[in-house]
Amino acid sequence: MVKNLLCLVAERVPAVRGLAAALLVGWMVLVGAACVAPDPCERGGGQGAPSYCLEPQQAAEYYVEKGLAYFDTMDSAANWEGEPNYSERVARWEWPPWLKLTAYTRDNILATDTLLQLYPSTVLERDCRFFTTQPFARCRVVFYYDDHDGRPCPIYEEFTFNDAGEMTFIEAWSDLPGMLPMAADDEWAEGQGVSRLSTRIPGLGNSQGLIDLDSEWMTQAAAEDLDVADFVQRAGDWYETWSAELEAAGDDLWERGCGW
Repeated sequence: MVKNLLCLVAERVPAVRGLAAALLVGWMVLVGAACVAPDPCERGGGQGAPSYCLEPQQAAEYYVEKGLAYFDTMDSAANWEGEPNYSERVARWEWPPWLKLTAYTRDNILATDTLLQLYPSTVLERDCRFFTTQPFARCRVVFYYDDHDGRPCPIYEEFTFNDAGEMTFIEAWSDLPGMLPMAADDEWAEGQGVSRLSTRIPGLGNSQGLIDLDSEWMTQAAAEDLDVADFVQRAGDWYETWSAELEAAGDDLWERGCGW
């Protein structure tokens, strides 16, 4: 509070004239340093850093391969030979009309990967690309579900990674007009104003990309961002909140999400 008051006074000093302003020059130098916005990459000693603080540590092909491997887990025709290298606290967030937090932690992602095999589908159309800023892998794919007469369901999905090349955050949208996080002319969400959750979750930018739901920086972020607060609340019991979303989704979920 005192620091904020000093900064407010310092902003008004240029309006002061004469000797008073001259006497305050040294004071302003000291206060000015304290008024500089904190570096988000240093939050919590770096443990609370956002994902964009990390740089790629693997070859470009690695990130593309892991994105493709993720869709193999949902493709009944694919030769699925193992997990796409998930982090211990990986989270999967699917924006409405899908069901928001659909799994949290590696064990639960693997369990839901197995469950998805009960809903036969193929992912014949895949375009996965590497980007030098997080999320390092971004994919546009089309699912074809056997139980829905093989109709196409277009999805845009992004994958965030830690320094070890593990997936730490998976974020998906229906690839339909009005449901994507970027402007219509920004095909791969590279422009300004992209509304993604992965860059707002603190902790995804430390070297391990580990989320800490009980940390000071997570509490602060949740107080400032309703989507982060929603994530924290759901992560406390992801299965219960996922089940509630599913029950509330209605019978037309697939029609809305896939554009049928």
